[in-house]
Order: sequence, then C-alpha cells, then structure tokens
Amino acid sequence: MTNHITRKVLDHAGFKSALTHIDAGYDRFVDELITLTEIPAPPFREERKAAAYLEMMLEAGLEEAARDEIGNVCGLIRGTGNDGYLVVAAHLDTVFPEGTDVTVRREGTKLFAPGVGDDTRGLAANLTLMRAIKQSGIRPKRTILFVGDVGEEGKGDLRGIRHLFTEGQYRDRIDGFISVDGPETARIVNQAVGSYRYRVTFNGPGGHSYGAFGTVNPAYAMAEVLTGLSELHLPTEPKTTATPSVFGGGTSINATPETVWFELDLRSVSQTELDRIDGEFHALLEKAVAAENARADISTGKVTVEAKRIGHRPAGAVADNAPIITSSLDAIKAFGFEPRLTASSTDANIPISLGVPAVCIGSGSGVGGRAHSLEEWIDVDREPQLRSLHALLAVILSITDLED
Repeated sequence: MTNHITRKVLDHAGFKSALTHIDAGYDRFVDELITLTEIPAPPFREERKAAAYLEMMLEAGLEEAARDEIGNVCGLIRGTGNDGYLVVAAHLDTVFPEGTDVTVRREGTKLFAPGVGDDTRGLAANLTLMRAIKQSGIRPKRTILFVGDVGEEGKGDLRGIRHLFTEGQYRDRIDGFISVDGPETARIVNQAVGSYRYRVTFNGPGGHSYGAFGTVNPAYAMAEVLTGLSELHLPTEPKTTATPSVFGGGTSINATPETVWFELDLRSVSQTELDRIDGEFHALLEKAVAAENARADISTGKVTVEAKRIGHRPAGAVADNAPIITSSLDAIKAFGFEPRLTASSTDANIPISLGVPAVCIGSGSGVGGRAHSLEEWIDVDREPQLRSLHALLAVILSITDLED
C-alpha cells in the first residue's frame, strides 16, 4: 500500500503539472545531456563542466546557485517549512583522463560516449527536475539542495560530498540525501560498500642481477604479500573483497629492483569485515618484509615497506524500513518499476556513514552498457526515459512533502 505522503504527491495537481513540464522538456533533456557529456571532466579537473552546470542551474531559477570551496555546484529550491535540507546530487567527474574523446555519437535513441551515463545523465535529469518544480509552482515543505559534485570517481574519494557534509556551508542543515547515479531507476542503493585503498611501496638496496645476487629483493616481499592476499578469508556474506590492481617498479632487466609497488582495493559492505581484512593485510606486510630480510643478504640495506592509504569510503546501511527507503520504493512502484534494494559504492556512502538517511537511485530504464569504458552507451528512448524522470520527481517530493 502506498504511504499517505506519496499518495498525496501523486494526486497533487502541482505534481501532475510538473509531469507535463518534464514531458515537454524531453528534447531539451537530451540536448543538455549531450552538451554536458561533451565537456571533459577528468579526475580533479571538473572546472569546465562545473561552470557550464552552474549556468544551467541559474537559468533554471535556483537560489544561491554557486560553486563551493572544493568545486561542487550548489543551488536551492526553498521549502515552506523549517525542516532540514534534502540534497539531490549527481557527480560531475568521470573516470576518463585528460584528452579522452568525449564526442557523443547518436544512433536513434542510443547515445554513445565516455561518461554519457555515469553520471552525466544524472546531471541532466536533475536539471529537468529543477525546472519542472519551478515551472509548475510546486511548493515543497523542505528545502531541496541540488548539487553537482566533484570527486566521486576513483581517487577522488568522494571528496565533493565529504566536503559538503563536513566543511560546506549547508553541513548543519542537511538531513536527507539522494544521489541520482546509475543506469536504472528500479535499483535503489541503501547499503554503502566501504573501501580502503592503498599504494604499497617496497624498497631495497638493489644491485646487479648477477654480481650482487643474494641481496634482499623487495619483489619477493611483494610477491609474498600478494600470495597472502589471495589466501585471506573473504566472506561472500557480507560480501568482502581484496583486489591488487595496479603494479610497477624496477629499472632494468639485469638489476635487482630498488623499488616495487602495487595498489590495493579492499571492500566490504560491513565496516567490521573491512577493518578485519585491513588488519590482516598490515600483518602480511610485516611478515613478508621480515621474512625477506631473514632470507637474504642485508649488508647493503634491508627491505622496507610503506602502505599509504589513498582512499577511504566508509561502509554502512540504511534500514529497509526507514522512511526514505519506503517512500522511494512506493514512488518508484507507482510508475510501473519493480524496485529492489542493493549495495554499491556511491556518494551516498558519506551521509550513510554519518547517520543521515540516504539512497542512490539511477536515472534511466537500465538499457545501456559498457560504463567506465570508451564504448559506454545509454538508451534515452522517450517513454522509458520520461517514466524514470517521473519516478525520480515522485521520490524527491515524497521525501520533501508538498504544501496543499
């Protein structure tokens, strides 16, 4: 049974008017999606897209629209009450480095380009929702803070949303959060997959591969750690993973390396499990270095190791029966979707870890693929796309509530 606030929103004349504005703005939605996709936003270089998004926010009529100290673009639709703010966010950055060709290729209703779905469609969807609210004259009870945030991907380490909640000017007023990110509106993320990320560097004295053979070799210590990681107990429930991912080091085929390194991604939906494997990983480091220094000649120096943490996404979960979850489920079901709750690593990790009710919801029908690749594509077929936008608006307004 649909809860009373969601039912009230669905029956509200202003909401129905907003849906007509969304429908009328479909072509503009697609045009803005293409425009934003074709503005590069590589990691830590989101400035150009942020500037364009700020202009679009201002044109949509948001109040106090501006970039904050870290580069997020923020703007308000003021509510009629004094309750806390609901953040509706989508991230500006993509995983693709400087110089990537982000030109959109269009084939019918399919759009092909790096970043077109993750998360540029979320940005364009939020613009459409902003305008629909303003044009219809809807009066939400809670203030909605729309955010185009930086640093969601990779080594950005959620820096934009982390700043919003810890240092940003609105930090003490936020008591709800929706991230519009992902390909499918039916997929609701209420479990935050946490992660610790490391750059692990082993150093040793090095030397000639033949003349100085027998000297300690940091590569052997690294190999011992990698083997140990493969033998860790990693439960499937709660799902927990340990993935060595990037490797480097050495100077020549005929030289014992002075430095070798790898990067490591530890993840779990359980903070307890994440901390457990983190502790076991550090124990592996100590054991491997001690073993190599005991095995071989240390007269010219010992093997040492440094594990530098380069990322931390906190884990956590929002209860299935929390109001933000039940409202989201009801609103999405009302538009014919079959919603499901799931786990992922998103901007919502930060508020969830702080005890702020939060979800992440996708902005499309789920038709598309190849995210995080040069062949990324999405389908923006009119009717399925409009249905997703309708459902997203219903979610937002079910959480904010409306004046009669």
